[in-house]
Order: sequence, then C-alpha cells, then structure tokens
Amino acid sequence: MSEILTVAVLAGGLTHERDVSLSSGRRVASLLREAGMNEKVLDVDATLLQRLDAMNPDVIWPLVHGTTGEDGAIQDLLSLAGYKFIGSTANSARIASSKALAQSALRHAGLKTPWSVTFPEKLFREIGVGPILDVISRKPGFPLVVKPNVGGSALGVSIVRAASDLPRAMVDCFAYGEAAHVEEYIDGTEIAVSIIEIDGEPIVLPPVEIQTDGPYDYDARYNAGRAQYFVPARLSEATMDAVKDCALTAHKTLRLRDLSRIDMILRDDEPIIIDANVAPGMTETSLLPQAAQAYADGTGTTIQDLYLRILTSAAAR
Repeated sequence: MSEILTVAVLAGGLTHERDVSLSSGRRVASLLREAGMNEKVLDVDATLLQRLDAMNPDVIWPLVHGTTGEDGAIQDLLSLAGYKFIGSTANSARIASSKALAQSALRHAGLKTPWSVTFPEKLFREIGVGPILDVISRKPGFPLVVKPNVGGSALGVSIVRAASDLPRAMVDCFAYGEAAHVEEYIDGTEIAVSIIEIDGEPIVLPPVEIQTDGPYDYDARYNAGRAQYFVPARLSEATMDAVKDCALTAHKTLRLRDLSRIDMILRDDEPIIIDANVAPGMTETSLLPQAAQAYADGTGTTIQDLYLRILTSAAAR
C-alpha cells in the first residue's frame, strides 16, 4: 500500500486555457482519489497561498496550462513558498514554454526544428506592420504557421497559405500572446511523445500518432470525433526508435523534469520538433494520459500507479 499523501492539484487560473486546465485537474484528482490519496483541486486565485498554507500538502501537482502555468511563474512562487511540486524547475519551464528559446536550444543540440522567427507585438508598432510582413512573406515562402510564442491548445494558431492572409493571422495570434512565432509549415504525420520520470529516471511512453480531418486545432483536441489516435504510433521499428530518441534528447536538453510531452511532425520518417510541453494536458482525450494508459497496459500496472510513482518521487525530493 502506497503512503497516503496530501496532494494539492492546481488548476484554472486566468489563462486562455482555463477550461482545459480545470478538466485536467478534475481528471487527475479523480484518479488520485481512487488510489486513496488526500487530494483537493485548488483554483489559482487570490486565496491560493492561504489555502495552501491551511492544507499543508506533501506535494503539489500544478496543472495550470498556458502562460503563468508554464512560463516559470507558478514554479518560482511554489519554490519561494517552500513547497515540493511535480514538474520542471522555473528556469527550465521559462525556456521550454518559449517556442523561440526552446527551438533555439534544440537546434543547438542537433535536433531538427522548423525554420522560425519570433517578433513581439511592440516591434510591429515601432516599425510598422507592412514592412515586417513583407519580409516574412519572402522567406521561407508559404505555407507558414503563425502562433503565440507562449501558449498551447492550438489557441491563436493559423496556417497561412498566402501573404494576404498574414495580417488576419497576426491579429488572431496577438489576441492570445504578446509575441508571434512564425515558422515554416511542416507537412507530415503528427506524433506526440510523452516522458515521465520515476526517481529521476526517464521513461519514454509509447508515441501517439494523431490523425485529423483537418488541422489539429482546439476543437479537434477536446471534442470527440475530429481526431483519431493510434497508440503506439504506426511506425517502423527504426522510425519508432528515432522518434523516442529525439524526444528523450529534447527532454534532457531542456532539462525538463517529472513529465513532459514533445510534439513533432514526421517528414519522410525524420522527426522535426514543433513544441515542448512542461504541463501537458491531462484530460481524458489528452495525449499523455493515452500514452500512460498504453504503457500501463503493456507493463501490467495501472495509470493510477504510474501517477502515484511520479508523486512519491517528487514528494521525496
């Protein structure tokens, strides 16, 4: 029987991904409750620190998606307050949550990422929208992907196939973030590789292949029917090994901890990393739970046991 831990699950907050975060928090709390843990979901609001002080948790599981949940802010606050928590350190989260910084670090490590540039909204105000969009249009050509530099769940993401569509894509992007990350569009098979750590040792979970009837956007991610998932991904042994090695190298390069998800696209069997997630979604349709369930089924354990092992490892730090 595992030690009974008091666990605070942080969810909600004021980010654009609040609803997804609350769903993640409720799902994880339910699994912890089934496993006999003392758990409570706490919304991230003005009373958070007082409620944590009253609860005195053994460990905290932050599941706040988006800016403050993944940009190191929550992690810095919890560290300053003296709490143990699941997930990457604040410094690692800051780097991984910025698509520009993360891709730069991954390229330096020899991993493949799309060609990309990142511009803050204030630069457009200073230099003018027209000249910047004109430069973007010339290199590397279309189609392009425009997305917020920090954030997830495909919010504010546009696939741009012509220069005339760039202004609208920028407006949509800046509705969700202060900087626009523009990258070449990679056509291929979408793969997500999740990694969990038990006592500091990483375990690469079975890669998930995503097939959709259109873009893998917010609707496709969280509403049943638009996306089909294959766990493990339908890959040759050699490609499967390459995908797993790529994800593990990315996890280590970015110094991620406890759990992460590396999103990539396979182009001619070559993995190209699109994004790194320090607080992956944990809803029933999210990718890490699907991979964790497949791993649990293959090893004769349960997904609750996997989560408990992650928890106890973090609590013992």
